[in-house]
Amino acid sequence: MKAEPEIDHSGMEFGIYTLADLRSDPHTGISISARQRLNEIIEAAKMADEAGLDVFGVGEHHRLDYAVSSPQMVLSSISQVTKRIKLTSAATIFNTVDPVRLFEDFATLDLLSNGRAEIMAGRGAYIESFPLFGYNLDNCDDLFEENIHLFRELSAHERVTWTGRFRSEFLDAEISPRPVQKSIPLWIGVQESLESAARAGRFGTGLALVVFEGDPIRFKPLVDRYRLSAYEAGHAPADLKVGVTGHVYIAETTQKARDEFYPYHINYWGNDISRADFERLSGDETALFVGSSQQIIEKILRQYELFGHQRFMAQLDMGGMPFHKVAENIERLATEIAPAVRKAIQK
Repeated sequence: MKAEPEIDHSGMEFGIYTLADLRSDPHTGISISARQRLNEIIEAAKMADEAGLDVFGVGEHHRLDYAVSSPQMVLSSISQVTKRIKLTSAATIFNTVDPVRLFEDFATLDLLSNGRAEIMAGRGAYIESFPLFGYNLDNCDDLFEENIHLFRELSAHERVTWTGRFRSEFLDAEISPRPVQKSIPLWIGVQESLESAARAGRFGTGLALVVFEGDPIRFKPLVDRYRLSAYEAGHAPADLKVGVTGHVYIAETTQKARDEFYPYHINYWGNDISRADFERLSGDETALFVGSSQQIIEKILRQYELFGHQRFMAQLDMGGMPFHKVAENIERLATEIAPAVRKAIQK
């Protein structure tokens, strides 16, 4: 019988990500333009970089209620006004993307940012990208699998020969440009699917857990399946990375955080969430990171005990939240939460 795979418990990166939703402020009813939303995203990235956070992510949607359809374009702009922060999609919809064009775009981003580009692959919460780009929704899982495989080939080799089901074949094609990094780090986002967690392990990519609500212990089987699958595929434990992504709102006290965040939470998810339901969703033992800095620290450390993860990514700007609130949360995450968590982990 094989021994259990080892777990890497060294350090933790902290970052933020945005999905760039365009919703009106629930208090004022004021909506901002896509142009202003993009400007605020770039400003948030600058603040995160200056505050010492490690990663900034931008999501992909193809709807009028979101401002970003091309994360690589936004991240390229961010690369020119930041110095050290890693730049990742959050996530790229891999079922409906041309892997060759995607690799070229992110290799270019890697060159522009001097080796800071990453990709998080996801299957998307919406389906409009399938008809938009001419793909059949029935092939959703097979498209994802094949595109991940092709992207990894493109990243590993300067010349590639390819034959697949969904993309035209090519013979000994030059794959240009080449990134600064030996290969562009790739993560697979997983919310509930054990099969997706196993796929991430089999490919040896990072695992990005989408942790929004409930007891975080319910996500542990995903991490266990990921590590076991990676071990069985022969990937070195030191090369495996687990990240947690979640909704975060921080205030001086937990009650103040809940009072302030509730209107944005229901504005983002829908008005069918009662205040009593929200109180349960944001309770001490849950995965929703709403509270005082100390409570957020305790929640992250509890999850660290469960997952042994190396990255924590916070979605701060949702539901029409004004930018000054986002800025306050970036500052608290960088100066109050990240140092305390890192210190506790190193003990």
